[in-house]
Amino acid sequence: QVQLVESGGGLVQAGGSLRLSCVASGRTFNSNIMGWFRLTPGKEREIVAAISWNAEETYYADSVKGRFTISRNNAKNTVYLQMNTLKPEDTAVYYCAIRKPSKFLGLDFSEYDYWGQGTQVTVSS
Repeated sequence: QVQLVESGGGLVQAGGSLRLSCVASGRTFNSNIMGWFRLTPGKEREIVAAISWNAEETYYADSVKGRFTISRNNAKNTVYLQMNTLKPEDTAVYYCAIRKPSKFLGLDFSEYDYWGQGTQVTVSS
C-alpha cells in the first residue's frame, strides 16, 4: 500500500558528496516518521538518520553526525539525505523507510512499516 523509491546513489571519491532522495507514494501515513538505514555485507543493518513528520525532531548516527543531513518535503512526500565528506566506510546500500505516527522516531529497522529497494552508494579511497 506504500511504495518507497530511493534514488541518488552512485560512485564518488572520498570527500565527495551525494544527495539521496526517497519518494513515498500510495497510502502514506499522516504525520509519518521517515528514516534512512544502510546495509553493508557482513554488517548489521544500521540506522543513519530519522526525521519526524514536522521535521522538529531528528536523529543521526554518531558516525555521520556533522556530515549528513536529513530533510523532508511533505508536499512531495519526499525525504532527502545530504551526504557530505563521504568516507569509504559509508559504502553501503541505503534504504529509506516509513513509520506510522509514534512518540518515538524509531531507531531500529524493525520499528518501521515499509521500506524501499535501496540505492547503492560506493565511496572510493
